Amino acid sequence: MTLLELIESGAQQLTQAHVSFGHGTTNARDEAAWLVLWCLGLPLDAALEGEDSIANQAVAPADAARVATLLEARIATRKPAAYLTREAWLQGVAFYVDERAIVPRSLIAELLVDGSIDYWLKETTHNVLDLCTGNGSLAILAAMVYPEVAVTASDLSPDALAVARINVDKHGLQDRITLLESDGLGAPALQARGPFDLILCNPPYVNAQSMAELPAEYRAEPTLALAGGGDGMDFVRALLQSAPQHMAPDAVLVLEIGHERHHFEAAFPQLEVVWLETSAGEDQVLLLTREALLK
Repeated sequence: MTLLELIESGAQQLTQAHVSFGHGTTNARDEAAWLVLWCLGLPLDAALEGEDSIANQAVAPADAARVATLLEARIATRKPAAYLTREAWLQGVAFYVDERAIVPRSLIAELLVDGSIDYWLKETTHNVLDLCTGNGSLAILAAMVYPEVAVTASDLSPDALAVARINVDKHGLQDRITLLESDGLGAPALQARGPFDLILCNPPYVNAQSMAELPAEYRAEPTLALAGGGDGMDFVRALLQSAPQHMAPDAVLVLEIGHERHHFEAAFPQLEVVWLETSAGEDQVLLLTREALLK
């Protein structure tokens, strides 16, 4: 069996099993390629088409058997592939992840890497907060993109922070990223590190009805990182009320709300918001100035 045949067979199995995607891939073919390449120790960006393709590379029976076991686990457990491989990629950067933290997929990562929020930053932007940091991926990307900043990364979950610690250490950013346990902006240790010039936040925002309808792959993630109450805005309400007092005069807040724009606008009808364009559209990530929050 060739590598390509193994991937195509895996994609067919995933399709027939009706697994759900969205944790790094959006379709069966990409998910199968990810699992096969990872299992065989091949680069995830290996060429599967063209003159330099490895598609026709033969796969030994023992290796094919290991792939089969991994695919069976993906189907049987309905866990996201990242939990099975203990690895997730965001904007080309590898992160450790396990069931203690949500699988990193924030659209804010795009905005950091492509410079979309740079217009709103100042030469004085040195103090960054990544609120609801999860496995620490946004904090790490911010530190990589802005080498002059110091980052505070906080989360309510000690388990998530333990995963974040693995990633901070993995990327050698111990001197620039401080991990803190905090319920929103409530911890005195977090408040003492302010005021912040930039706050990044990918909070729990899934509304109650959507939570009840989530596929098994999403239910495998910590509920704490997803559920945002009846309309999804419980955490966001508290955040927007308290944020200004922890922001520098020219600070901005970048907030991800997923598919909850309707609920967000219903909850904050008078708020002046800048919607930021991402690969998922212009209605999932927004930017707020401190001035707008104080009006």
